[in-house]
Amino acid sequence: MPLKLFNTFSRKKQVFKPLYDKKVNLYTCGPTVYDFAHIGNLRTYIFEDILRRVLKYNGYKVRQVMNITDVEDKIINRMKKENKTLREITLPFAEKFFIDLKKLNVEKVEFYPKATATIKEMTDLIAKLVKRRFAYQGNDGSIYFNIAKFKNYGKLSQLKKREIKIGARIAADEYNKKEAQDFVLWKRAKPGEPSWPSQWGPGRPGWHIECSAMSMKYLGTTLDIHAGGVDLIFPHHENEIAQSEAATGKKFSRFWIHGEHLLVDGRRMAKSLGNFYTLRDLEKINFNPLAFRYLVLTSNYRSKLNFTWKSLEAAQKALNNLTDNLQQITRGKKQATRDKQLAIYDKNFLAAINDDLNTPKAMAIVWQVIKDVHISPETKKRFLIEADKILGLGLNKVKPLKIPLKIAQLAAQREELRANKQFMQSDALRKKIESLGYIIEDTDSGPKISKK
Repeated sequence: MPLKLFNTFSRKKQVFKPLYDKKVNLYTCGPTVYDFAHIGNLRTYIFEDILRRVLKYNGYKVRQVMNITDVEDKIINRMKKENKTLREITLPFAEKFFIDLKKLNVEKVEFYPKATATIKEMTDLIAKLVKRRFAYQGNDGSIYFNIAKFKNYGKLSQLKKREIKIGARIAADEYNKKEAQDFVLWKRAKPGEPSWPSQWGPGRPGWHIECSAMSMKYLGTTLDIHAGGVDLIFPHHENEIAQSEAATGKKFSRFWIHGEHLLVDGRRMAKSLGNFYTLRDLEKINFNPLAFRYLVLTSNYRSKLNFTWKSLEAAQKALNNLTDNLQQITRGKKQATRDKQLAIYDKNFLAAINDDLNTPKAMAIVWQVIKDVHISPETKKRFLIEADKILGLGLNKVKPLKIPLKIAQLAAQREELRANKQFMQSDALRKKIESLGYIIEDTDSGPKISKK
């Protein structure tokens, strides 16, 4: 069954086919390393990881770029505030970012270019825009993109030009240009700020030009997929399209895929509201980072996800239950396998993930398989390990639970008492087992023992 993805540009699901056979060029917007990534950022990176995994599951060879923005207004503001160098601010947060991704089982991508290592590609791209008269030098010495020259501006966000306002991340003193909506490509150097040489004098790149230059360097002029959060549709991705297509005359990206916002208790996340959380905040109160990944999987990436501590607790419990079930599988009694039913599960799982990354439906199918007593333990394990190639919950690392001999003997005695309807005595053994750190649960396929 074909992979269908919702293309923001067309506002509909489309069958995905790459430009070149089975090779996919994927660009995903990465972090601005001036602070820890918050859980809203992390939701986006998990969604992009699911996208990558689904592409690979469908047999595509993925070549992915995730940029590291290590020069930008927020970074410079923190430099000044803390009296530190650019590297002293960005390097530690970049390292912590990769630690977070590892904890969340986000796969490594092929390229993580830094903006500061791609300055030449940026100035070359800006020079092309100036030569083609899509860009001009303002009275302040900075270089700006002339939106009026690009006829298709606004197509991604579906904004008409009269609706377009001054874009984000442009300081008030940068409006020394022809039109307020024109955006900066190269910022003239200011005292105390990092700068690089260029044919227009020393300066630094604007935020938007960074992604176009880095994507073209590694993936060429036309991408198969560009992904990111919905907050980037305008102005960032709109500006990327304009400057890239104006420079090359070619379509910049064939698919645009965007993940929705994460809310906290129904509100936007903000430090001022006291509901701003990072992965470290979750770990401090003993939540497994993969519980957050599980929570993300329960919602479609195009739907808003409302984070609450209660929902995270439920996700942690479900993840523990999933792990416990997998640990028990190799210890269970063998059952006759209904191959036809398993084939249906396999087909339904593939249909779910290929229907615009429908992870909630895929998770429901996982639980159906776990609860189906007619499927052998070995077959269940195979299904779960295969499904986890998409889910990324670390199920391939789950080892069978080793039950101490004493606990196994007590459980066997308890079963004998239950069979003889000596329930008071069997309940006493259950409590003894619990006092030794294990929980016993009665199921249709026999007693299930797990750690407390």
